[in-house]
Amino acid sequence: MRVFLAIEIDEKLLDKIDDVQKQFAECEAPVKYVETENLHCTLKFFGEIDEDKVNDIIEVIGNKIENHEPFKINIKKSGVFPNERYIRVLWLGMEDVEPFSNLQKDLDEEFVKMGFKKERSYVPHLTIGRVKGAKNKAELLSKLKDLGNIEIGEMDINKIVLKKSELTPSGPIYTTLKEFDLK
Repeated sequence: MRVFLAIEIDEKLLDKIDDVQKQFAECEAPVKYVETENLHCTLKFFGEIDEDKVNDIIEVIGNKIENHEPFKINIKKSGVFPNERYIRVLWLGMEDVEPFSNLQKDLDEEFVKMGFKKERSYVPHLTIGRVKGAKNKAELLSKLKDLGNIEIGEMDINKIVLKKSELTPSGPIYTTLKEFDLK
């Protein structure tokens, strides 16, 4: 099964994020926007793994999560990956990310010991769309400048979630496998 570890987005911020996606959509660029119910911040994408490996991941997270307390992040600013010349991902950025980054790094060190690839230069972000081509790129870049300093809001992070991703023709279906509370 395809599995990833994530932080879910606070419901009170979803309308603002949806509004940002609609503003980008006005550009009519070939972007597949992330459905509201699927918005999340990925801590680690494990890919296709078997159930035994899932159980090992659950055990590792259970042991490591005790070292981390709940924290807040502020979702603001927009940007693209990998760069403005070759846009593949539209994202919203975050402020106050030190606890987020510490959590991700602490868990990733354990996942590397399990044989997963180390995350290089991890940047906490929220993917809001995937760009599928260069059509109307100038309009998209112009909108990016307009929305560059957008403020979405602050949210409390008090849990992380291990999810299964089932790919379907109409888009991915995410199912929660296990939630882990930050202590």
